[in-house]
Formats: sequence, structure tokens, C-alpha cells
Amino acid sequence: MSSTTVAVRPPYRLDLTATALRRLSTNVVDVFGDDGRYRRVFAAGNALLTVHQPEPGSLVIACKGKTDVDPVELARRMLGFEVDLAPFYAASATIPWLHDLVRRMRGVKPPRYPSLWEAIVNAVIYQQISIHAAGAILRRLIERYETPVMIGETRLFPFPAPHIIADADAEELRALGLSINKVVALRGLARAVLDGELAEAELVARPTPEAIERLVGFRGIGPWTAAVICLRGLGRLDLFPEKDSGVALSLRALSGEPDVDTAAILATLGPQRGMLYYHLLLGRLAARGEIVP
Repeated sequence: MSSTTVAVRPPYRLDLTATALRRLSTNVVDVFGDDGRYRRVFAAGNALLTVHQPEPGSLVIACKGKTDVDPVELARRMLGFEVDLAPFYAASATIPWLHDLVRRMRGVKPPRYPSLWEAIVNAVIYQQISIHAAGAILRRLIERYETPVMIGETRLFPFPAPHIIADADAEELRALGLSINKVVALRGLARAVLDGELAEAELVARPTPEAIERLVGFRGIGPWTAAVICLRGLGRLDLFPEKDSGVALSLRALSGEPDVDTAAILATLGPQRGMLYYHLLLGRLAARGEIVP
């Protein structure tokens, strides 16, 4: 297994960034082990990507097998270790409750899924249901359509490719817990990705408002889903998925304000307002005892 050591832009914490990427400890695609290593298997050749942080200022990135993308570039995209968050830190320091949360989660960087397709599937499945319900459905989907790879005692699954979902039986997808609307949406979006009608390169070339407009033209993608796809799939920090009951609850709980002024907070945070999304996620997980920052 070849490995490369890369410098990170401080402050950086691999554990918190990997947690923000994977959302829940039940994630069987993105795995962060007790040994402090992030691991992921890619379907093409069952390539294994492993990342660990031996010291605060560097990461060691290793890859066994071949991927379509350079492993360092892949890790740079997924784990955000070069992103400069100085503007966000400065802005959040003016909001007392957020400053405390950011201090506790200092070092988390914005993660991104390795492909637009994966961002789409996650965003659609997480629509309008709890984070744990969505995570359970997504896990069933992955375990049904992919074959696990054992790395020591750890079981890893590749993420299902678009053609797998496009060809999947609708009733079988329904049995996994997906609503009929989500089944129709995911199969249609899989075909759009396969046909090139929905392509990451096209969205990357557009400013965020135009990328959102393009995405909502597809069945199953509304403004909230488009925002999550842009944030988690394209790394667009200049937006925040507001129309989310979980986000609203987290804002009230973590701020201690029953009528928190979301618009004022977002205006203060400016072009890196998307980092609020990740901090609310980590704050909620910490409040439940699921992570120890």
C-alpha cells in the first residue's frame, strides 16, 4: 500500500471532519475506526483509501488498489484539509453561543462526497425524515446492493453506482423503506447521471444560484435538497439549507433562543455560512453523547 504525507491547513481534526462526512456511526461506507483511521472502499477494483493524522499538521494518505482519481486529490476533496476557514472563525466569534460551539468543534473542515451521485442519493433519502431513520434506510440500500469487503475485522461497503439503482426493482426499493416518490426520484436521477443530463462539471461551472436552479429542474429535488447537494457534493459554503425541521430544532437547542434570528446569523457568517450546518450536526451528535469533541 503506497502512502503520502500531506500538510493540512490548521486547525484540522480528522476525527471531527470524518464524523461530519459520515453523519452517524452506523455508516458502513465511510468508517472511522478506534485506531483513528478513516477508511473507505471504492467499487472499482475494491480500492481501499486510508487516512490518519499522526500529528496536528499532517495527514498520511494511503491507497491499496487503483482508483479513477489520485488518492491525495480524493482525500483533499472529501476531507477538506486545505480549506481556509479564517473568515468563518472571525464571523462566528461575534455570536456568543456559536463561538462556544465552534471552539469545541475547532478543526472540523467541510467534507464533500466523492461524487455528485452520492450527494444526490444522500440528499434525497434524508428528505423530511429523521437523521436516524434516513441513515437506517441508506444502510439497508447499501447492504442490499453491494458486497462487503473485510479489512481486518472491519466490514466496508462501496457506494452503489447509478446503474445499480437505475435497474433496481421498484418494489424492492420500497421494501427497504423508501417512499414511492423517493423511489421514482432516485431511479430517474440515476438515469440522468448515466445519460450525462445531470453532470457535476456543468454544475461546478455555474454560480451557486444557477446550480440550485438547474438541480430543482429534476424530479425529486426541491430547494432544500438542491442546497444539500451543493453543500455536501460541490463544497459550496455560500449557502445554508434552511428549510429543515432538524436544523431549526438544533438552532433553538444549541443557541438557547426559542426565536433565534436565523437570517441575522447567516448574514453575519457571510460566504462561509454553510459551516453552520456542519457545526449544528456535530453539536447535536455531541448533545446525544454520540461524539466527544
